[in-house]
Amino acid sequence: MSEVKVNKISPRTNCGTVQLGDSGDTITIPAGATITNNGTQTGFGRTGTVDWQTSSIKTSTFTAANGEGYFADTSSGGFTMNLPAGTAGNIVSVVDYTNTFQTNGLTIAPNGSEKIGGTNASLTLTTEGQSVTFVYVDSTEGWKNVQDSTSNAVGVSFVSASGGNATLTNGDYKTHVFTGPGTFTVSSIASCAANNKVDYVVVGGGGGGYGGGGGAGGFRVFSTAPGSNSPLNNSGASPNTEVTVTATGYPIAVGGGGAGSPGSPSYCAPAAGAGVASTFSTVTSAGGGRAGAFAPSGAPACGTGGNGGSGGGGGYLQSGGATVPGGTGNTPPVAPPQGLNGGSGRHVPGLWALGGGGGGAGTAGTDGSPGGPSAGGNGSYIADSFMGPTAPSYGTPGPVSSTRYFSGGGSAGPGSAGDGGGGPGSSPRDATVNTGGGAGGSTPTGSGGSGIVMIRYKFQ
Repeated sequence: MSEVKVNKISPRTNCGTVQLGDSGDTITIPAGATITNNGTQTGFGRTGTVDWQTSSIKTSTFTAANGEGYFADTSSGGFTMNLPAGTAGNIVSVVDYTNTFQTNGLTIAPNGSEKIGGTNASLTLTTEGQSVTFVYVDSTEGWKNVQDSTSNAVGVSFVSASGGNATLTNGDYKTHVFTGPGTFTVSSIASCAANNKVDYVVVGGGGGGYGGGGGAGGFRVFSTAPGSNSPLNNSGASPNTEVTVTATGYPIAVGGGGAGSPGSPSYCAPAAGAGVASTFSTVTSAGGGRAGAFAPSGAPACGTGGNGGSGGGGGYLQSGGATVPGGTGNTPPVAPPQGLNGGSGRHVPGLWALGGGGGGAGTAGTDGSPGGPSAGGNGSYIADSFMGPTAPSYGTPGPVSSTRYFSGGGSAGPGSAGDGGGGPGSSPRDATVNTGGGAGGSTPTGSGGSGIVMIRYKFQ
């Protein structure tokens, strides 16, 4: 094979034509070689592609050139792309650079009397993320749109956050657990709006015990992810509050449990303490109602159980046979209810005296009766998968398998404590910490369990 080495090939006459080979020949450009075009090309199938102008993002009205594609930034306002004079085979493309065409449209204007799709009129692109490619065909149709993408293809991102006393990972989900006050800090949000709706469990502190059992702290739960099968989840006609996060910090309050009362011989004073509310964003779970006291017959009011997330159990009178009511749960009211009522207490002189059980998130406290259990109401539950492998570290077991219970009511006397951390009616009467359980009644009295806040989201 012969070889010719020169620096330049020119035609014999000025502005003449140089031909490489003859018809039917094959011209080979070896690997690694670069061809630079500083002039005008013809016959290379230009109607199939454009050169994208990445170094010059368009932000104001401009005139397009044949063979070029443009990125149009309309974030500060709409403007116009003027098409060039048309020659058959000319091609122009444009794309929505900032995904803002739906807010500020890009107008495409023909050159003079030329046409776009057979009509001498401008058009405006108004779809988010839209891209179009125009080819000039002839004077009848003018510029034809041969490619039109109305999809906004973007990379998928997820919520990224920090905070809490523990961060648990289970599959594609993370759960931040707050056993004390803190801040849930969202540093970035998901590109898919649905993934910015987070799951949560918010439990208030439980009420203190006295003559009756303490009421459980309010229990509120929401979950868009599988595996959170509490009966108080976002189902039915009264869904819980949804929380969609943004990139900011969310202060978390974890309510403390109410203190018990030393009780007899002071009777009504001092009263047991109510539990303290827990909060996350717009969600508040009320503290549990205090237990009613041992009360003299002339002061029945202090014997009544306190209202709260769940109601405290009623105490009983020193003398007389009157029934002393328990407190009202779901106070203040939310839907679905965050807790239930406390049971009533009663004293039949010479026969028996027994306070009512504190209400729980799942069932009400039972009334005091001769030989009766005066049990605390059971709490509600979340599936283990909400927390993952460390689920047994939080809440208590209950009758539904593979779940953890919270917000159980305290019992009074010999009754059983409510599943979910309620305190028993025999010593020690304290409720379980970070369950929102109500304290056990009778003396010496117990303290309610502190609350807990858990937040779960998809992170990958």
